[in-house]
Amino acid sequence: MTSLDVARELLRAYPVVDGHNDLPYALRKQVRYDLDARDVAERQDAHLHTDLPRLREGGVGAQYWSVYVRSDLPDAVPATLEQIDCVRQLIERYPRQLRGALTAADMEAARGEGRIASLMGAEGGHSIANSLGTLRGLYGLGVRYMTLTHNDNVDWADSATDEPKAGGLTAFGREVVREMNRLGMLVDLSHVAATTMRDALDASSAPVIFSHSSARAVCDHPRNIPDDVLERLPGNGGMAMVTFVPKFVLQAAVDWTAAADENLRAHGFHHLDTSPEAMKLHRAFEERTPRPLATVSTVADHLDHMRETAGIDHLGIGGDYDGTAFTPDGLDDVSGYPNLIAELLDRGWSKSDLAKLTWQNAVRVLGAAEDVARELQATRAPSNATIESLDDGAA
Repeated sequence: MTSLDVARELLRAYPVVDGHNDLPYALRKQVRYDLDARDVAERQDAHLHTDLPRLREGGVGAQYWSVYVRSDLPDAVPATLEQIDCVRQLIERYPRQLRGALTAADMEAARGEGRIASLMGAEGGHSIANSLGTLRGLYGLGVRYMTLTHNDNVDWADSATDEPKAGGLTAFGREVVREMNRLGMLVDLSHVAATTMRDALDASSAPVIFSHSSARAVCDHPRNIPDDVLERLPGNGGMAMVTFVPKFVLQAAVDWTAAADENLRAHGFHHLDTSPEAMKLHRAFEERTPRPLATVSTVADHLDHMRETAGIDHLGIGGDYDGTAFTPDGLDDVSGYPNLIAELLDRGWSKSDLAKLTWQNAVRVLGAAEDVARELQATRAPSNATIESLDDGAA
């Protein structure tokens, strides 16, 4: 058997839990949630990284669907609710393929049924509008992690890609973390500043996750995780889910992307815009300045380093498909996960290591967060703190 054959066999037993996929936002942007126009029961290669046939080809057994909306939207909360509704529509529309999941037990049940466990993660604390009641509302609707920031700061936490303001987490930010622990909602530290990562680890009594981040020692980008933070994951019990985004994993791509983003901004586009007009500009820029190509090996280099630094029990995968314009060669869409597993097999990773990477760690971490929540709910009432009461009125 080839390494790829072995990888596919392993994924049948221990499928991928992917920490972050932006299909709902792609559906919002492309077709305003018209699921007939983008029927993901059929291959959508021309439009999306993600559809059900390719999820099956890729050996995906559980997916955290991101319910992301941009932080500059004036109506972030209702827009987030629309994203949640999109995920619910997908689950209802494809019940033989997808199963809604809220718990680690649900994930295992879906695996036993041969369905893809569908969980939700909110990307960015702007989605709660400084309200712990709204946080609880999102949890009640099924959201099982929240990324504390996206690309911009929130009033109570610093982002990796904004000018520092809070110095990490404010007092209200620490209360958000504690309330997430009490609920059983995973604290996601992708996108946040390193100071915020450290403050959240100090404040959290439950395992944290990085739903889609890689190693800063391998590629020096602020979206990636410093080694001192990776070294804290064993003590916390959390996990870092390596991302595939070329501009986060390949240094040459970091530099190229900075120039390409500046080209977009010079023409009046947001640097994250993937509209046809923006992509036309991207393609023209790429013709003039060829884009450096990340590969499966590039991502494996991050995982090798992260395993050495954090340990195999604290790693996972978060591809960020449909949230990025470009992908590594060999990881072009959600069908590509077996190529990564084959590469790691060739590097000497054991089958037991790979089972932890793909499935077991993510299930364990969610289950551990549930255990912490049960303990906290026995001793702690829901918090009614406000940002005004804890942060000197900094709303």
